[in-house]
Amino acid sequence: MATDATPKFQNRDFRPVQPDFHPEITMSAHDGLHFWQFMVAGSIAGCVEHMAMFPVDTIKTRMQVLGPCPIKSVSLSHALRSILKTEGPSGLYRGIGAMGLGAGPAHAVYFSIYEIFKKSLSGGNPNNSAAHAISGVFATVASDAVFTPMDMVKQRLQLSSSPYKGVLDCVTRVLREEGFKAFYASYRTTVLMNAPFTAVHFSTYEAAKRGLMEVSPDSADDNRVVVHATAGAAAGALAALLTTPLDVVKTQLQCQGICGCDRYSSGSIRDVLRTIVKKDGYRGLMRGWIPRMLFHAPAAAICWSTYEAWKSIFQELNAKSDSDGGT
Repeated sequence: MATDATPKFQNRDFRPVQPDFHPEITMSAHDGLHFWQFMVAGSIAGCVEHMAMFPVDTIKTRMQVLGPCPIKSVSLSHALRSILKTEGPSGLYRGIGAMGLGAGPAHAVYFSIYEIFKKSLSGGNPNNSAAHAISGVFATVASDAVFTPMDMVKQRLQLSSSPYKGVLDCVTRVLREEGFKAFYASYRTTVLMNAPFTAVHFSTYEAAKRGLMEVSPDSADDNRVVVHATAGAAAGALAALLTTPLDVVKTQLQCQGICGCDRYSSGSIRDVLRTIVKKDGYRGLMRGWIPRMLFHAPAAAICWSTYEAWKSIFQELNAKSDSDGGT
């Protein structure tokens, strides 16, 4: 029965008439939501994702920094034990306030831009992987402009000997001592990292989601949360692994000059790469790849399942509103 249904899922014009029909299950080209609804769904998804996985992100940051700050061992368990021993559980959550201030607005921009470009570039074809990848790149360029300043603050607060008392103190001192440009010192690197990350992430997610639904289309509705979570985890893990070297560079630029970390006068990606290789060899470019994957796989699963769940809520509200308006 599943074999007979597969072509129907690949035909965008097919719309089965069923009382429990869900547009998301038939891979509709667009979800028919308002712009603000994409923003709200994305904002909630981003906050839930980053707050839930923040301790893993702290470990990754500590492992990526060169200088007195990093934990010398590349072992994830050693890094965790070191933080708990010297700072206690609270050390895993330093900088979470900055994450909260940045993640919501950034993800609101991220998902709304993605959905807008996906609708206009897909040409009505929900299986257009190129449109998904390009839309993701546009989304990340816009969202990184919003998130980069708070990400810099977050990472500086995450360091073991951070000189800052909190978010406000960090923002004030950076403005006074380094100027506004310091907040965007890593923006170019972040975009160069997140553009391929997002292209791989979105295209893998959409392809994996479509593939999982086609395996058993009759039960796709019942398992839609599992589908979104599984596809998101696969997409997040693959994208994280491929872009780890640029993430190390980004961390170096955002934490430069504090806690004994190197300062880069030019801000050149090439100079940072040379310094990393000189100090730690080529393996230094993969510092923190395990916690990075451990962060992004579950984080993407949480984010996508939360995002799709809120889209479903808005779809039902819109359908009810249309129904009430027509009676």
